[in-house]
Amino acid sequence: MNLLLLEAADFVAADRVILRDRRLKHLQEVHRAEAGESLRVGLLGGQMGRGHLLRLDAHEAELEVQLRQAPPAKLPVTLLLALPRPKMLRRVLQTVASMGVPRLVLLNSYRVEKSFWQTPFLEPLAIREQLLLGLEQARDTLLPEVIIEKRFKPFVEDRLPQLVAGTRGLVGHPGKYPPCPRALSEPVTLAIGPEGGWIPYEIEKLTEAGLQPVQLGDRILRVETAVSALLARLF
Repeated sequence: MNLLLLEAADFVAADRVILRDRRLKHLQEVHRAEAGESLRVGLLGGQMGRGHLLRLDAHEAELEVQLRQAPPAKLPVTLLLALPRPKMLRRVLQTVASMGVPRLVLLNSYRVEKSFWQTPFLEPLAIREQLLLGLEQARDTLLPEVIIEKRFKPFVEDRLPQLVAGTRGLVGHPGKYPPCPRALSEPVTLAIGPEGGWIPYEIEKLTEAGLQPVQLGDRILRVETAVSALLARLF
C-alpha cells in the first residue's frame, strides 16, 4: 500500500479520520506504523496529501490529514477487454487502475467461457476492491469506470462507434498487421481479446466500428501482459 486511501465516511472532522477496517490492519501488521509518523494519504475521488498518525491501538487509528495535491493524470484511453478468466480478472483490474485507465469495458467474445460471467468477482463490491488495490499501489484516488457488456454484437454495432468517435481506434491481435504505434498523444480506444484471440468475425466487426488491428510481434501474450505492454507502448 503506497497510498492510504480515505473515504468520506472516515472523517470525523474536516481534518481528522478514524480507521477501523483492513487499513488499520495494514498499518499494524504491514507498515508497522507508530504514533507520530507521517503517511501518504488520499481521499477517494479527491486530492492527496499527508496524514499525521495521532493514535494507533488495537481497535482504531486516528490521523490528522492535509489534502492539497491533485492525483496523477489519467491516460487518454478507453480499454475494451474480452472478459478474462476470473482469477486473472482480479489482477487485470488492479493493473488497469494502477496504470491510470479511466474507463474499462468488459466485453463478451466467442472464446469467453459462459461460466466466466457467473463469477462473484464481477460483483460491484468485488470489482471495487481490486480497483482500490490498484489505486493504492499507484498512488491515485480516482476509480476507473467499469462497464459490463455481455452481448458482443449489439455493443459493437450500436455503442462502440460512439466510443471510438474522436479517438484513434486500435484492436490488438496477432497476425500480419501493422505494429502497435508508440507514444501517442491523441485519445485511444483500445480492444484486447481473450487469450485465444478474437475470432475473424469479431475482428471484422471491430474494424467496421473503427478499430484498426495492430500487433506486438510473434509472441502470444497473457491478457494481463498484453494490457501492460500495449498501454506502456501507446503512452
